[in-house]
Amino acid sequence: MIEKAIESVDAVETRIGRAIRELRIDAGYSQDELADRTSLSRSAIQSLETGAGSRLATVIRVLRALDRLDVLDDLTPRIGPTPMELLQAERRGRTADAPRVRR
Repeated sequence: MIEKAIESVDAVETRIGRAIRELRIDAGYSQDELADRTSLSRSAIQSLETGAGSRLATVIRVLRALDRLDVLDDLTPRIGPTPMELLQAERRGRTADAPRVRR
């Protein structure tokens, strides 16, 4: 069995920073312009793009300003029944697409 190499946190931050830099450039914004659109400092934008450490709120504000919150779609909860709700419904003989009822 071949083990998958695990990227360090620093490497992931750097990769995300590069991707956000590309999104900014593709959108036609300078770092100063993006800073103005997000009410962040230019140094916050620079830190994010270089992978020097940023808050999640900074990432969200930048992606929102770039109209690219869609890149977080894989991280957001699915709409619909949870796996446990599907299992419980199956055990009760109901269909998986039965509507969810919140209590």
